[in-house]
Amino acid sequence: MAWGPKCLVYKMSWRPQYRSSKFRNVYGKVANREHCFDGIPITKNVHDNHFCAVNARFLAIVTESAGGGSFLVIPLEQTGRIEPNYPKVCGHQGNVLDIKWNPFIDNIIASCSEDTSVRIWEIPEGGLKRNMTEALLELHGHSRRVGLVEWHPTTNNILFSAGYDYKVLIWNLDVGEPVKMIDCHSDVILCMSFNTDGSLLTTTCKDKKLRVIEPRSGRVLQEANCKNHRVNRVVFLGNMKRLLTTGVSRWNTRQIALWDQEDLSMPLIEEEIDGLSGLLFPFYDADTHMLYLAGKGDGNIRYYEISTEKPYLSYLMEFRSPAPQKGLGVMPKHGLDVSACEVFRFYKLVTLKGLIEPISMIVPRRSDSYQEDIYPMTPGTEPALTPDEWLGGIDRDPVLMSLKEGYKKSSKMVFKAPIKEKKSVVVNGIDLLENVPPRTENELLRMFFRQQDEIRRLKEELAQKDIRIRQLQLELKNLRNSPKNC
Repeated sequence: MAWGPKCLVYKMSWRPQYRSSKFRNVYGKVANREHCFDGIPITKNVHDNHFCAVNARFLAIVTESAGGGSFLVIPLEQTGRIEPNYPKVCGHQGNVLDIKWNPFIDNIIASCSEDTSVRIWEIPEGGLKRNMTEALLELHGHSRRVGLVEWHPTTNNILFSAGYDYKVLIWNLDVGEPVKMIDCHSDVILCMSFNTDGSLLTTTCKDKKLRVIEPRSGRVLQEANCKNHRVNRVVFLGNMKRLLTTGVSRWNTRQIALWDQEDLSMPLIEEEIDGLSGLLFPFYDADTHMLYLAGKGDGNIRYYEISTEKPYLSYLMEFRSPAPQKGLGVMPKHGLDVSACEVFRFYKLVTLKGLIEPISMIVPRRSDSYQEDIYPMTPGTEPALTPDEWLGGIDRDPVLMSLKEGYKKSSKMVFKAPIKEKKSVVVNGIDLLENVPPRTENELLRMFFRQQDEIRRLKEELAQKDIRIRQLQLELKNLRNSPKNC
């Protein structure tokens, strides 16, 4: 009989180690159909982005459109079926590839597009009443399409954009110009993520490298050549000094890896997830230390708890749904329903149904009082720095807020667009506008005739210089042959 218990202990040893956690029973709750957003022509673009951005007031979704790029902006309370002729933001000449809300000003959104531009839009109170074609700011500096935009997490009016020209531009929106250029990538940048105070930027790239970069200098502090774990997405894990990447193993299975941000020579752990082919999107909640993994093209969302000690990653549960997701928007912390013990909220894009489906992650609690242990002080809606302070070398942690009082929609921050003159944009000694391709046929013709005039002028200048050189050579010859020099 002594052999039996030993055998039982041995069997248990390879099973998942369950530990006590207040998030052990977190579950996903899908909103009722009347609280979803229906009838939306979600974009069919295959670019690996979420095509969705949400804040405490608005939901923005990139839509399918002919002859340019557009996205919808819908007030959150306006749920239900959306009319086919609902007004759009439609100023881009190419497909919109990414959209992000300003974290400090609720009605300001940035978009980037295949037309090589980044644009800043101001959404009127109560949402759009007619199509919006004029942006507050048009930012031109990339020579190829722009795939990613990210706002700095602690500084107001600092925006990062990554283009297919392999460059990351840092824009100071107070002046409407790029102020820095990060030029250390040798292929298309797939993902960007900041640490808590925005002093470090991490990127994944098609060249299979993971980089930790000091954004103001553009200096690469750490670099990993991921041959066994091909990285796609990366996220900073708050102040843990850890990075988490999702990617593909050498056997083409979906995989996650945990890294020490100060030593990328080897991952701390690698874990295979499944054999599906869709991209894994990671989402991290620094307040609860929970990691969510959502696969593109499948309906599952797995969630884990992360700790600083081994085994680092503890599996909690999985939310399952038969409807595949194209992308997911995430509600900022101050927009959650704390009375329902909601700790995270996704907005799921279901392309086949033209549906946006809110999914609330809820901690089951019986008490109706405010649960302080699951809602610590969290980054709020006030910036910690001005653009000049951050560009001058100052780093500061986010300004924290309590969720106990609930979120007040009135914001003191107002965006003022700078008055811009048409001029060259020089960053790191390179004129970024010199190589911007024309976006329309008329622009192409204007550029062609301008270049023809320039070529004609340069040929005339060259001919005059040739004549002048011959004159000087003749004068020099006459001077040498004059009797005075004999």
